[in-house]
Amino acid sequence: MQTVDVSWLKSLEVFINVPDKQLQWFIDNSEIRLIDDGEILFQPGEPLTGPHIVVDGGIQFYMIQNGSRRDYLTFSRGDITGYMPYSRGKIAGGYAVAIGQLQTLSFPTERLPELIKEHFELTQSFVHVMSNRVRDFTALKQQNEKMMALGKLSAGLAHELNNPASAIARDSGSLKEHLKLDPKLFKDMVMIRIEEDQVDQLNKELFKVLSATEQARLSLKERMALEDALTDWFEDHEVENGYAIAESFADFNFSVDNLQACAAAIPPACLSPMFNLISNLLITEKMVEDIQVSSKRIADLVTSIKNFTHMDRAQDKQFADIHVGIRNTLTMLGHKIRKGNIQVVEDYDETLPPVKGLIGELNQVWTNIIDNAIDAMEVNGKGTLTIKTERDKEFVQVLLIDDGPGIPAEVLPNIFDPFYTTKPMGKGTGMGLEVVQRIIYQHNGSVKVKSAPGHTEFMVCFPLDN
Repeated sequence: MQTVDVSWLKSLEVFINVPDKQLQWFIDNSEIRLIDDGEILFQPGEPLTGPHIVVDGGIQFYMIQNGSRRDYLTFSRGDITGYMPYSRGKIAGGYAVAIGQLQTLSFPTERLPELIKEHFELTQSFVHVMSNRVRDFTALKQQNEKMMALGKLSAGLAHELNNPASAIARDSGSLKEHLKLDPKLFKDMVMIRIEEDQVDQLNKELFKVLSATEQARLSLKERMALEDALTDWFEDHEVENGYAIAESFADFNFSVDNLQACAAAIPPACLSPMFNLISNLLITEKMVEDIQVSSKRIADLVTSIKNFTHMDRAQDKQFADIHVGIRNTLTMLGHKIRKGNIQVVEDYDETLPPVKGLIGELNQVWTNIIDNAIDAMEVNGKGTLTIKTERDKEFVQVLLIDDGPGIPAEVLPNIFDPFYTTKPMGKGTGMGLEVVQRIIYQHNGSVKVKSAPGHTEFMVCFPLDN
């Protein structure tokens, strides 16, 4: 067993500047406790005692969530735990278990008023320990929550980025093959004889179709009917590969009338090579267009990621459109929203002035609430998420509503408590809503929730300029 005297306490940094007389008083009024490996020191709901100084061995702190154990802190030699002077936390929120042969120097909690009154430097040391513990614990919570948020988004983002990236790889490969010179097509192309006025007329008819800004969206049945009609026209006019090239003309909504107008500008002997040449150009155009769409999708996602995390921005409050952050969050969670068969209803007051806040942290608020709503609606196999923004005098109010099964009445009072979660192990940290509340409080705002079966509503409210 370790002998505890003033010199041993002085070996701990926290007590270096405490007078020896005060340290000796602390030793004389404390108790040496020996606790066996695996013994429970305290459980949730029990009053905190101490302070306790770990002399030898260690203490593991953990919580039980949905029947599974989650470790979160470990104390070893020289660490101080338990109730501290001026501490507001009086009830244990989790479990503490001894690691190895635990030896503690434990001070009776009921004598703390005497310690505070008579021993200033000693009290100051314990307050310093408590403030450091709060800071470190808050940093741990923030880091864990950020990692959890990253985990929530990473799988969906990988899927979101993989789809357009795969499309680019596929289309670029197809385009490379398509652009290889075909001897027959080249021969047919150079054999085409057409006058300048006919070229002008053909150009006019082609670009009349290609420049149409609003092309009709065809159903599968309508698309098949169009391809059949185009194929019949090509066959009637002895155009080679009629069935194959009908698809490319259908992609750009060419009708039989359009083909007829183009044919009027083409010498009859050149109809087949000319329409095959046009089809070849249309296929190239379609592939390039698909690559462009996929590239833009990747660029938009990267932009959303930068805006969501607020990269390259100062870490202080700035004015910004609150709707940009909400829309970026929806983009980041897009895969999960579609996978959950969730319909999103956006009802925004676009006249809201820019909001002053920590934009990256506000995005974390939207992520946590929306992600929880998606998870809640999962049991239904579908759902509707409604997001509404409105102005209430000098405040902005954001309502996030889902039609999931609701939050049970007995659970509702605890949802903002640290580490409280009803999700299975690995799916929730129990810190998401605590982080939401802390960030909103940081913005001098409030967050409220009301819930009933089929309707859970989070109301986030904070000043426009705070």
